[in-house]
Amino acid sequence: MRRLLLMVIAVLAVVVPSGTAVAAASVSSPPGLLPFPSDRFTVPDRSSATGRRVHFPADALPANVAGKHIDPAEWNRQDGFSPGTPILVHVPGLDPVASGIAPVTDIGRSLAADAPIVLLDTRTWQRTPYWAELDAHATGRPDQLLIIRPAVALREATRYVVVLRGLRDHTGALIRGKSPHAGADLRRAHISSHNLYLAWDFTVASERNLTGRVLRMRDDAFAALGHHAPAFTVSQVADFTPEQDARIARQVRGTVAVPSYLTGTGGPGSRLHYDAPLRPDSLPTTTGQTYAADFVCNIPRAATAGSPAHLSLYGHGLLGSPTEINAGNVKDMSQTYDFMFCATSWIGLAAADVPFVAGVWSDLSQFPAVPDRLQQSFLNFLFLGRAMTAPRGFAANPAFQDAQGHSLLDRAGGMHYDGNSQGGINGGALTAIAQDWTRSVLGVPAMNYSTLLQRSVDFAPFQQLMDQSYPDPADQQLTLALIQMLWDRGEANGYAQHLTTDPLPRTPAHRVLMHVAFGDHQVSPAAAQVEARTIGARIHQPALAPGWSDETVPFWGIRPLPPYPYRGSALVVWNSGQAFAPPPTNLAPAGPQYGTDPHEFPRAQPSAQLQKATFLLTGRVIDVCAGAPCPHP
Repeated sequence: MRRLLLMVIAVLAVVVPSGTAVAAASVSSPPGLLPFPSDRFTVPDRSSATGRRVHFPADALPANVAGKHIDPAEWNRQDGFSPGTPILVHVPGLDPVASGIAPVTDIGRSLAADAPIVLLDTRTWQRTPYWAELDAHATGRPDQLLIIRPAVALREATRYVVVLRGLRDHTGALIRGKSPHAGADLRRAHISSHNLYLAWDFTVASERNLTGRVLRMRDDAFAALGHHAPAFTVSQVADFTPEQDARIARQVRGTVAVPSYLTGTGGPGSRLHYDAPLRPDSLPTTTGQTYAADFVCNIPRAATAGSPAHLSLYGHGLLGSPTEINAGNVKDMSQTYDFMFCATSWIGLAAADVPFVAGVWSDLSQFPAVPDRLQQSFLNFLFLGRAMTAPRGFAANPAFQDAQGHSLLDRAGGMHYDGNSQGGINGGALTAIAQDWTRSVLGVPAMNYSTLLQRSVDFAPFQQLMDQSYPDPADQQLTLALIQMLWDRGEANGYAQHLTTDPLPRTPAHRVLMHVAFGDHQVSPAAAQVEARTIGARIHQPALAPGWSDETVPFWGIRPLPPYPYRGSALVVWNSGQAFAPPPTNLAPAGPQYGTDPHEFPRAQPSAQLQKATFLLTGRVIDVCAGAPCPHP
């Protein structure tokens, strides 16, 4: 993490030079944007799967200090809002405690009969769990927003009603209502309009709108590829002596040729390519060019012709690179369990993207390029996986053979996926569209960057940029909600409802093993729990020793694992013993009171590696903690 922060700070010196004058206040968003999201910002559209289309006027979205509003063009292609959208509203004088609003530490309270906030699914008229918090970045300001966060992904192509009632200030006095919603919806849900403060509705984007672009790219590219291996080039082969590396015998580097669906050369800032004229439901088309996706593969010493290496893709962390497979924990697992891990860059959020991503926070009209390149990165990973398993792929190349020309790769064992941090977050989306494997390990994962960012110590330098360019905290919360609408296309939040059950078209069902670090400073465990609820993962119990959790009901809404071994998706919490519960609001656990960052703790545990390898190779989740919290001494 320290290396990443130094990289970003160096970039900041270029993006925002020292001494640059910054306006005292931004051009604030029109008050009409709140509450958000709302179907007031949609129009009827029979061509969309939801029957609606997002419609933001040209000057409706937040403006930076230069007065430039976010360009709504890409947002107006959406047929609804994010399934993980933060729900934003301004309630002057609100006291969440006096009002009895459910915090992140007591999500179950959100479903109480008298809950002051009700989130209704209008298909079923059932309540959806959530937690709510005042924006901790605006404490003491009169425009401090209330943020309502769904505790499970909202159903696609579904209209939701939000109800606020019985809200109170710090004296306990009732806060007078604003404009009531048409009463039919509330009566149908058996909700009284007594003490109603505000009610409104919004529509969640459809499966087609969230996933259709990348599915088109996948199906188009693989239809052209057929059963062949993609073209690839080996650029470097390094053999190591046992003295040089006791675990890895050979490292192979090169590139895989992937059909490009990006404009220009496909570098940072490029966008998905569409045939003109661009319509709201247009899908990407290939440019006829190829993208040279980099790869790095490590062949363990354990691999021989008689015991060829199991095959697994590896997903690297935030703004990192494929060389993360050189980390000690990855090498340990590679040698101990005979895995060849291969990695490519998460273009869009890889090391080469740092300057562009830093600049995005000064002008968020540029943001659509990030999820666009992430979608190309998914295809790059899929093509790398096919090169690893196809008959005329890597196994037929001398770089992956022994001195006698025998393959060192276990093609018959199939493909697997293991990723950490960003590799766990993006890995959820990648797995949901994968056709060549059905089991993945998601290390220190979560979903929904609009929840994750301000809860992560990694976001600090980008928060600095946002403070300079969009200094109004209300604007900041609106921009985080807005970018989530597009980020869904490139991270697990837009795919989670199809990750394990209800698979996407022409895609098998998958199972995943989630390894979460208790008190993680970089990836919020609260957001990991949202993902676990959404995909139906079962949790290892006891997850924590008594007294560790600050939740009223720890891991509310996540069912315990049945007796081991288990053949489904699972969540295992790993406690380093050096970290403590993070802040119960949208702040990062920065400071000594939160202990030592445990982010890399799970992947380094031999017992965790045993559990991961067993799951990937057999599909069984086994107890490696002797019926106790993990890790067990």
